[in-house]
Amino acid sequence: MDGVPRVPEQWRREESAALRFSVLGPVRAWRDEEPLPAGSPQQRALLAALLLREGRTATASELIDALWGDEPPSQALAAVRTYASRLRKALGPEVLVSESGGYAIRSLGEGALDLARAQELAAEAEKARATGDLCHAREVLRDALGLWDGEVLASVPGPYAETQRARLEEWRLQLLEWRLDMDLEQACHAEAVSELTALTAAHPLRERLRELLMLALYRSGRQAEALAVYADTRRLLADELGVDPRAGLKELQQRILQADPGLAEPSAPAAEPAAAPVRPAQLPATVTDFTGRASFVQELSDVLASASSDAGRVMAVSALAGIGGVGKTTLAVHVAHQARAAFPDGQLYVDLQGAGSRAAEPETVLGAFLRALGTADSAIPDSLEERSALYRSVLDGRRVLVLLDNARDAAQVRPLLPGMEGCAALVTSRVRMVDLAGAHLVDLDVMSPEEALQLFTKIVGQERVASEREAALDVVAACGFLPLAIRIAASRLAARRTWTVSVLAAKLADERRRLDELQAGDLAVKATFELGYGQLEPAQARAFRLLGLADGPDISVAAAAAVLDLPVEDTEDLLESLVDTSLLESAAPGRYRYHDLVRLYARACAERDEQPPSEREAAMSRLLDFYLATAAGVYAIERPGERVLEHFAGTDWPGLSFPDRDRALEWLFSESNCLLACAQQAATAGLQRKAADLLMAAVDLGESGANALQFAQAATAVSDAAQRTGDPWAEGRARTMLSHVHSVCGRFAEAEEEGERALRLGLSADDPVACGQAPNQRGIIALYEGRHADAEAHFERALEAFRADGNQPGAAAALCNLSRVHLATSRTESAVTLAESGIKIYEQDVTGQTLRLANGKYALGLALTSAGRTAEAQSALLAALDVFRDSRQRLWHGMTLFRLAELHLSDRSPAQAAAHAEQALAVLRGIGGEWRRANVLTVLGRALSLIGHIDRAQVCWRDSLQIFEDLGSPEADEVRSLISPAAVA
Repeated sequence: MDGVPRVPEQWRREESAALRFSVLGPVRAWRDEEPLPAGSPQQRALLAALLLREGRTATASELIDALWGDEPPSQALAAVRTYASRLRKALGPEVLVSESGGYAIRSLGEGALDLARAQELAAEAEKARATGDLCHAREVLRDALGLWDGEVLASVPGPYAETQRARLEEWRLQLLEWRLDMDLEQACHAEAVSELTALTAAHPLRERLRELLMLALYRSGRQAEALAVYADTRRLLADELGVDPRAGLKELQQRILQADPGLAEPSAPAAEPAAAPVRPAQLPATVTDFTGRASFVQELSDVLASASSDAGRVMAVSALAGIGGVGKTTLAVHVAHQARAAFPDGQLYVDLQGAGSRAAEPETVLGAFLRALGTADSAIPDSLEERSALYRSVLDGRRVLVLLDNARDAAQVRPLLPGMEGCAALVTSRVRMVDLAGAHLVDLDVMSPEEALQLFTKIVGQERVASEREAALDVVAACGFLPLAIRIAASRLAARRTWTVSVLAAKLADERRRLDELQAGDLAVKATFELGYGQLEPAQARAFRLLGLADGPDISVAAAAAVLDLPVEDTEDLLESLVDTSLLESAAPGRYRYHDLVRLYARACAERDEQPPSEREAAMSRLLDFYLATAAGVYAIERPGERVLEHFAGTDWPGLSFPDRDRALEWLFSESNCLLACAQQAATAGLQRKAADLLMAAVDLGESGANALQFAQAATAVSDAAQRTGDPWAEGRARTMLSHVHSVCGRFAEAEEEGERALRLGLSADDPVACGQAPNQRGIIALYEGRHADAEAHFERALEAFRADGNQPGAAAALCNLSRVHLATSRTESAVTLAESGIKIYEQDVTGQTLRLANGKYALGLALTSAGRTAEAQSALLAALDVFRDSRQRLWHGMTLFRLAELHLSDRSPAQAAAHAEQALAVLRGIGGEWRRANVLTVLGRALSLIGHIDRAQVCWRDSLQIFEDLGSPEADEVRSLISPAAVA
């Protein structure tokens, strides 16, 4: 940056005239992108007066009044002429013209003045709002508000400038209120709370902002705070103006007290669904050769149509039941595609994996649905009940079709049902959902012989079947008229042009003894797979068997290459050939998955046919090596110089490499489910050491909070397996990770127990990794629990272990953690020194902003805040914040916002403190545990109290006190002292 002001990007238009002017901030002028001299404050005042007249002439006397008011200098007229002459030289005589004894600015291009551009955008937003396009209206209003650059007409003197400043600031606030109102109409209440809190502090007597804040808090589930805002407002108005709140504010308070259902949902016009501008289209592609099922298609279509035609019907639900392979998903997807026009607001789809061992959790599915519907992550609550309620609110007034495929049971389905008039749900399951109230039940059987023959003919071709109709009937009969079986058999025949239908029929006849129960329930599926498997080439059959061993929901080409011990290119060709046989599905570009029944069959084949058994073990070992090597590479990028990688078990299969940090993190988080499933599976296969190392390499998954549950399950499985086999090395590392994830989730007692066991195991195994990381983790827990002497002892022990191992970044982490102990025990100067020492070590080994360096700057920011060096502290914390945000570390992201709130509080900037605390609450929703949330609420209460929001502050403190008392935390005493006796009573 060269310090030269540039033309604001929001209103630069290349096709317009070269001159540009700004008044929504300092008065400035540009020709193209080069700044022009605007002169002295009085000369800028003259330029502003002319620009704001929008081409109209201003007489000399009007300009004198504008610049000096009732007391102009004796040479005022001469001064005006001098200013005008100088401006004419800078702008050109065709722009600043003299006429009728005055001056005017003419010949400006479209959008040359930022104010004119803002007016255009506001008009555009108004039109979009009138047509119900809230998404576009909000976007345009954001652009308009972005044109303001600080104080309007900054440093421009004169009564005219003062009047215009007030007018334009009022207009800005009106636009801001309008945009915030639309934010709430589109269910963005969680994000709005932080901004509204800061605005009400800056404009305490502006009742509309208070009203919007009350509504945003109420919709965020914070009813007591919403009512407290009203109490604060009423007291302030009485004290300052001697008046009561206006009628609209009183009415809102009453509606909140009565829990008016109309407040719980956005009030956007029907033309634009209030919850989100997004219209998801998630339905899988329908098969082009869909055949038969005419009666079922009509029946289901009629039920879906009732969602729009039956007045008062809450929703339409159809549940399809049938054995695996009978075509439930194919039928549901086909019907859903036909009904799309009746559900213009979108279609949602999820595979609930109900037939597998790891059915999808409703909370996870609801989170994905809410994101697909446009809800920000920060607005998604933690609990199943809250997510389900928000989901229904978001869908209210919308017409959305939800396809819940492969459900386990009615309990899994119920939270996912829209529950709103105009919406509908299609459910497929292997069980008949008689306990799903109000559902239209459909039992799907195998195809009729005619339908089965039609499907077979569509795949194989009319010409080949016409001449061998009887043989074709024999084939579909041998398949038990099961659609999946027919599709597999027909695909094999279609791929072999030299075969006749009779050849296929004969092969089926030869296997009759193994297939004599072909039509008996699920055995039909197994027998059908046998038909397809029997026709595979040896390389295909081997791939089919081995890939089915992996527990992940799907698999990438690179991971599959490790399983098969083949080059990536050959692996992809092989997988695509399996897709052609219908035994494997292409989940997404470069990713593949099995139908759950096919996976079970593939595993049975592996146990039966993959000889010797060591081949199966070798395949899973290569997969584990692939994930470990790749995750270790990601770890090295995030934490350069860490010696822990040198203590990992060796791998025989190479991992992926990444060109940059972003790609590395993208891989880690996108592979999280498969990676953690592999670690858990490896634990039961005697590969505990590598599984424990994989968890350590993928620690970002647990630390981010996004995968904490799956991470904890995997760490528990590894530690339990290591305990059973007597492997203290693996158990110590796994329990170190388990302690870490418990701490992230705020479960400090469990974290301390696992950390103590991890250290004991590490010492017995003489493992330098556990001997360093376990005491470091225990020190963090002790610090959180206020056991400062214990914390210092743990960190000193960790520092000694890291130094003994030559692990400089580990030693830096211990130094930064020791800094926090010194800070908590009033040794501020040494706290700063320790943090700076840690950062110095980090900076010796790294280039750029890594996660470890961000942790160091976080610790330094805390110490500098306590030392009163707020500018340096803010710089350190903001640098850390950028890294945590980019690294997807929501826990550290939220906690850094909390620390910034503390900083602003110490710097006597309570409005900024409240805004950052609100942002921290939004980011930490669902992660970090209640103890951290209570700390944020305490700081938020302090900030609110200082900006006059006394009643709302009391609500925050009562909430935090309840949490601290429930946890038995010592912080309860401090918070109790903040609450007024009346509030406690």
